[in-house]
Amino acid sequence: MRHTRSHTRNRRAHHALKERALSACSHCGAVKKNHLVCMNCGYYREREIIDVISSTSKKEAKKKNKKAEAGAEAKAEAKEESK
Repeated sequence: MRHTRSHTRNRRAHHALKERALSACSHCGAVKKNHLVCMNCGYYREREIIDVISSTSKKEAKKKNKKAEAGAEAKAEAKEESK
């Protein structure tokens, strides 16, 4: 059954996106989303949930290894081409 324009628009009146509420982290003061762990310090409700320092050091080590592997492959290819 066909709906009139006014009926359709009345139904869609509630489809608008709402702004996400933000708050300050109680531990470090950084802006974060409500009810979520702070990505800056890893705390939620005065408890450490994520060890941010170890996770960032793991990511950096992984990046470093990946760059070293890519460099080694490039050197190997350059040696093969020079032959």
